[in-house]
Amino acid sequence: LEQAQKALTKTAAEFEAYKKQTAEQIAGLEANKTNVQGDLGRTTEDLRTLQAKSNDLEQRLQAEKATVTRLQQGGQALAAEKERLEKERAAKEAEIERLTRTQQELSKSLQAEIERGDITIKQVRDRLTINMVEKVLFNSGQAQVKPAGLNVLTQVSDVLKNVTDKQIRIEGHTDNVPIGVKIRDKFPTNWELSTARATTVVRFFIDRGGVNREGLEAVGFADTRPVASNDTDAGRTENRRIEIVLYPRDLSQVVEEAKP
Repeated sequence: LEQAQKALTKTAAEFEAYKKQTAEQIAGLEANKTNVQGDLGRTTEDLRTLQAKSNDLEQRLQAEKATVTRLQQGGQALAAEKERLEKERAAKEAEIERLTRTQQELSKSLQAEIERGDITIKQVRDRLTINMVEKVLFNSGQAQVKPAGLNVLTQVSDVLKNVTDKQIRIEGHTDNVPIGVKIRDKFPTNWELSTARATTVVRFFIDRGGVNREGLEAVGFADTRPVASNDTDAGRTENRRIEIVLYPRDLSQVVEEAKP
């Protein structure tokens, strides 16, 4: 019995020791569990942070790609605009060169009238103005071209009929002296006289000069655009005139026609 009791006591002690050891192991496992859970939480948070950074980088990448695309498109647009402007520049230079040749041809053809001071020709880049005083084409108060004037208009039309890249405006101008009583029934004011003269020149260019009618305009300015003072005979003589103005059409049309 005593031996059985000792054995039981020993077993009980071993059990208590095992129980204590088990409790310690459990406590250790619980601590490890807590640590693991903490590590897992931190790892999860780190993962979220990394994911957020990844999302941010992806958004920035997409934004950069969009910027690159816009820049590429902008570069293409700039290249196209540069090409368009270059074509316009080349077309404008060619237009001015053609107009210079026209000016030279007119100056040669009208040399006598220019030397007498009856006609002046002025070119400013892409605009050419032929100024004819009244006596070159018309008698005083008349809108019918006199014979000598017909010869002048023929010389002018021989040049202008080859001009295809300009609008041609015929302007009638007068001094400020009112229309005389004898012709007032036909031309009530200088407006009617200046307009009739411009229209007469246009009709000659179309009917007898072979100038393209689509590029022609006729307008009367009466005494509203004097080039000299109307207080003197010389000034009034300068103001009574016909001006033939060659000026640019729409440049885009010129560029289109210049294409091979």
